[in-house]
Amino acid sequence: MKKREYNTKPPAGTRDFLPSEVRFRKEVLDIVTNVIESFGFEPLETPAFERIETLIGKYGEEPQKLLFKILKRGEKEVRGEVDLALRYDFTVPLARVIAEYRNRLPKIFKRYQVGPVWRADRPGKGRFREFYQYDIDIVGSTSLAADVEVITAFSEVLSKLGIKDFIIRLNSRKVLWGLTEICGIPKHLQADFLIVLDKLDKIGINGVVRELEKRGIPLGGFTKLILGGNEDNHAAMVAALRSSAVGREGMSEVQELKSYLGDILQEGVVAFDPFLARGLDYYTGPIFEINVKDFTGSVVGGGRYDELIGVFSPNNIPACGGSLGIERIFLILKDQKRDEKLMSPTQALITVWGEDYRRDAFVLAAQLRKRGLFVETYLGKDKISQQIGYASKKSIRFVIISGPDEKRKGTVTLKNLQTGEQKSILKNELVSILQLQNEFGKEGR
Repeated sequence: MKKREYNTKPPAGTRDFLPSEVRFRKEVLDIVTNVIESFGFEPLETPAFERIETLIGKYGEEPQKLLFKILKRGEKEVRGEVDLALRYDFTVPLARVIAEYRNRLPKIFKRYQVGPVWRADRPGKGRFREFYQYDIDIVGSTSLAADVEVITAFSEVLSKLGIKDFIIRLNSRKVLWGLTEICGIPKHLQADFLIVLDKLDKIGINGVVRELEKRGIPLGGFTKLILGGNEDNHAAMVAALRSSAVGREGMSEVQELKSYLGDILQEGVVAFDPFLARGLDYYTGPIFEINVKDFTGSVVGGGRYDELIGVFSPNNIPACGGSLGIERIFLILKDQKRDEKLMSPTQALITVWGEDYRRDAFVLAAQLRKRGLFVETYLGKDKISQQIGYASKKSIRFVIISGPDEKRKGTVTLKNLQTGEQKSILKNELVSILQLQNEFGKEGR
């Protein structure tokens, strides 16, 4: 019978992660979570999929096309009916959760969530259909202090990860609404205008102009203010925004945020960017992105969305938050070779001299685990040299060897695979030595 051939690659836009990659990702996520929890944020989890009506109409024209829809089951599947969709982000599910459990949550609720989201996007370099997001949000506060807290927490995360050279770009949706006023954009075309403006970083000013023309959006006021995108244009825009009440309100928000952040931040530069749009429809106030030097695209983005929860609830509940582009953070740290510095969480491999020694190895492993150590017993029948090679390939720091001589003397040989040093120690000293070395290893990372 002919053996069937299978394509064993993961689906386009998704990835497999081998143990060393998973360890690296977990190590980074643990650092991020420690920082986020130090600000008082609490964990939240929501389902991987939502009702289709929960997600439809919440994101805007472009994101709407990227929802991964799930067909109904049975006969309805044949007819192509849809009732569910994979989550696009964590913000809309959060809004649903707040509406459902408001009375069980604190008045001001600070939450974080990390996990995969899905976009029916065209895969490409750095563009995935399944990827991780790390979101933080503050619900229940109208104060800009909440926005400051979110931005400060993300800045602290970058600093803790050793990413120091970054710029925090600030704007407000109110500034953008003021911009549509002074550019004479008709109300029914304002959403289209902001969708196109959000592509400025990707397609450049000339690309924006071409797409605005294609959509039939008048260009007179826009080109006069923006064409060229230099500092003089920024100054002209700021001056023009003073003629718009909503524009002035947005500028005031930006200035207040800059003032707060200037007093707090230890790393990074804060700048006003009147062209920053953020393409999602639910933003209502300040918006921000963080860019890292020599890395294309933002690594953090977010803003205030005071009306989204009101879609699911009788009352509007103020909220703000942001998302850490954790996949991009992984790429930056890999470029810095940070992933090569990680050791396995297994502290020691217990080698097996021969089948007559396997029972002793299992007993020793059980004793060490009982004392809180992470150890592995070799399960094959290979030579000691091959067992040591196995430990080295897995980045395990120590191997424990107990052969005939060691058994007779009540000792073991402990070999450090990082330094090549090995020494004979009493078996009852093994726990304290490994515990000490483990603490030293954590500090040395």
